[in-house]
Amino acid sequence: MGRTERADAARNREAILAAAAALFDRGNVQDVSMSEIANAAGVGKGTVFRRFGDRTALIQAVLHPRVSALREAVESGPPPLGPGAAPDEALHSYLDGLFDFVWANRGLIRALEHRGPHAYYANEASGFWIAELGRRLGAARPGEDADYLAHAVFTALRADVIDYLVTAQDMHPARIRAGLHHLALPASHPCL
Repeated sequence: MGRTERADAARNREAILAAAAALFDRGNVQDVSMSEIANAAGVGKGTVFRRFGDRTALIQAVLHPRVSALREAVESGPPPLGPGAAPDEALHSYLDGLFDFVWANRGLIRALEHRGPHAYYANEASGFWIAELGRRLGAARPGEDADYLAHAVFTALRADVIDYLVTAQDMHPARIRAGLHHLALPASHPCL
């Protein structure tokens, strides 16, 4: 009996995550209700709350495998995103990886960016992204304040900033991407 319940619980968790991901990726995350997720998953609304507690935890659970995939590519994937590339190439590849991740997941990220003071910076994933950005900036721009630069460039990668630039300033994502690269490694820098 216990095994059947555990299997059902696991099935429910996966169904909820799949339904939430599909609904969140389709439109505005804030417009998706927990009831819609429950209906799409074929479970009761109470099951969603019991499994995840609240909307924030569900959003984090949907993002987790996506974050893990990018982190794995950075830590052990092939160069230039993974280890082994020249410093400037590694930095540019990393910026592209972060930008692509934010662009693809901006609705989910925006839903988490404002949940408390320093929420964008003070979480495990951001800690890793900032530290890796600092490491790559330090390698590409020796002698400069890589820690400050990492935080400044990471701030430019906020989903709300990117959405604002695209929607309110009518900037094409390619222009934003190019600007990030210039912030991180200006054309006048000796490495280029």
